[in-house]
Amino acid sequence: MREYLPLAAGAYLLLMNLAAFAVFGADKRRARRGVWRVPERTLFLLALLGGSVGALMGMRRFRHKTKHWYFRLGLPAILILQLAAAGAAWYWLGAR
Repeated sequence: MREYLPLAAGAYLLLMNLAAFAVFGADKRRARRGVWRVPERTLFLLALLGGSVGALMGMRRFRHKTKHWYFRLGLPAILILQLAAAGAAWYWLGAR
């Protein structure tokens, strides 16, 4: 069972990053149309749940939320923390 963990984790991260990228694009489209928007809390939640790379790519690709300092600083900070946590997990669980 343990041998499937990297595959499951990779599939989960791929899904979360695709979702974050798509939601950033959808929210930008909605902003242009002046209709109901995705709450900023949801955008951050997607990043926190593993979609930080997709969120950063969506932010840059769609030029969305780039003027908000808490997105410009918060999303990279989330990514750095996630990379540190992944490195620590790899060290403590896999490298030994």
